[in-house]
Amino acid sequence: MKAVIQRVAHAAVSVEGQTVGATGPGLLILLGVAKGDTEAEAALLARKTAALRIFTDEAGKMNRSVLDIGGGALVISNFTLCADTRRGNRPSFDPACEPERAEKLYEYFSEQLRAEGVAAVANGRFGADMAVDLLNDGPVTLILDTDTWAKKV
Repeated sequence: MKAVIQRVAHAAVSVEGQTVGATGPGLLILLGVAKGDTEAEAALLARKTAALRIFTDEAGKMNRSVLDIGGGALVISNFTLCADTRRGNRPSFDPACEPERAEKLYEYFSEQLRAEGVAAVANGRFGADMAVDLLNDGPVTLILDTDTWAKKV
């Protein structure tokens, strides 16, 4: 499971011109679910995401989490994060999880963020063509990949 996490002042996602999810200060999370991903990985990723200290304290240091600031999260499914780009110029999306299973894990990840205490968790619309509008704060952008945590370095 992969996530691109951006610290945002605000973010919103729309489908066919209608806003379907938004957050104020907090996180925009693009979530990619790969074949073989599990609920355990979704829970681990949610726990790590909620605890990431990427918001500044009064001294200007990144010492606060989204929980500490009472911020929200906007979670958007993004199967293209799982693309295999090793060959040629056209990405292969074969590594991405099948849609039915991916949607369940996407929803489970959002539930786990709520369970971790994230104040407000909004979502895009799974499988839809979405337009994302955001104001990246920093910019601060991180990539988390549960596969890298499983490998021994």
